[in-house]
Amino acid sequence: MRPKKPEATMSGDLFRARLDQIINMKNELVQLAGRLDWEWIDGEIAPLYSDKGRPGIETRFAIGLLLLKHIYGLSDEGVCERWVFDPYFQYFTGEEFFQHAFPHERSDLSHWRKRLGDKLEVLLAESLRVAHESGALRSKDLARVTVDTTVQPKNVTFPTDAKLLHAAIKGLNRLVHQHGVRLRQSYVRIAKRAAMMAGRYAHAKQFNRHRRELRILRTRLGRLIRDIRRKIAGQHTLEAAFTQPLACASQIRSQQQRQRGWKLYSFHAPEVECIGKGKASAPWEFGVKVSIVTTNARAPGGQFVLHAKALPGRPYDGHTLRAVIEDTQRLTGREIERAYVDKGYRGHDALKPRSVFVSGQKRGVFGVINRELRRRSAIEPVIGHMKAEGHLGRCYLKGRAGDAANAILSAVGYNLRRVLAWLRVLLRIIVYALLSTFAAQMELKPAS
Repeated sequence: MRPKKPEATMSGDLFRARLDQIINMKNELVQLAGRLDWEWIDGEIAPLYSDKGRPGIETRFAIGLLLLKHIYGLSDEGVCERWVFDPYFQYFTGEEFFQHAFPHERSDLSHWRKRLGDKLEVLLAESLRVAHESGALRSKDLARVTVDTTVQPKNVTFPTDAKLLHAAIKGLNRLVHQHGVRLRQSYVRIAKRAAMMAGRYAHAKQFNRHRRELRILRTRLGRLIRDIRRKIAGQHTLEAAFTQPLACASQIRSQQQRQRGWKLYSFHAPEVECIGKGKASAPWEFGVKVSIVTTNARAPGGQFVLHAKALPGRPYDGHTLRAVIEDTQRLTGREIERAYVDKGYRGHDALKPRSVFVSGQKRGVFGVINRELRRRSAIEPVIGHMKAEGHLGRCYLKGRAGDAANAILSAVGYNLRRVLAWLRVLLRIIVYALLSTFAAQMELKPAS
């Protein structure tokens, strides 16, 4: 059921402090809260609700918490904790009076992310509308864009064979205890020592001993898999619960370090992919590829992210350009005249290939196009800020849906940080103009 904000009672709020009386109403976060169209966001999210059941959390509260989390780079627990003692956070989420306790559960943010799904693009579109309305983004800036891809790493450790085998043994034992299945032997203690010694032997370059410890881990994992299959045989509920974990454990046990084809890089996050972007500091990254579209020219408020999308399956960059350009045009409502990409997009599938310019291209590059093509590399610091100040640098959300949500929300947080900086500059300009005018009037006032 759609949430409804409870009406305040005069008797309960008589001695409570109103937020608009204890905060600075000219603060940029307060100004941003007034510029966001909360009613439009609520109307877009309304179809996701049912007419039955108890009323849910108010839309502005949940969406406001998600925006604050990604603006300031906080965790779910961190944004809930800061909300309690930060009156600006409470005002941003629609509170009228200062609250001394968090009124909901932290897990509500997870439920809201799952509920929103594809509707998260609504928040990206709203961030661009606010930037345009405040003057930080111009319409002409949307016509010429830069497109690039990066890797959004998952919250997993570096996948060595010993770590994967040990993680599979621990994961299966954890699942066995949850469902009450009795095993002959858990092998937890043996696996822990073998994984530890395998790391030590590999560091000391004693590879024969290292391979011996790996054989111990593989043997124990195979015994554990066969024991579990014997104990759950004929029990359809348990077989359904153990189907995916046993398949992942079998894959980890059978795969080799240098084999070709699909490999599993994490037991608890099987969607993780190994991607190489040619970096000297990180030759291989483990996560998902993400496409980022920014403005080519620097708008008055800086460069803004126009589109962000997770690309599971490690697709070739050139094969994703057509869909990315179409989604960006649908999101911004403006046709893209020119798109600038790097050499990874050679052989792209864009509908208008003559409007796409690849780094290093000579034919058709002159004048303004040459200058704009040189600005293609300006997308790199934008991606760096999204990773360093936002959550694009490491995804803690579960599954492919979590990867997609984290990419879009990181873009929304980056855009709103640019809007906040723009509003802060505007406030300084206004204050400086008022002070200058006041000082000029004082100088012109004749002495008595």
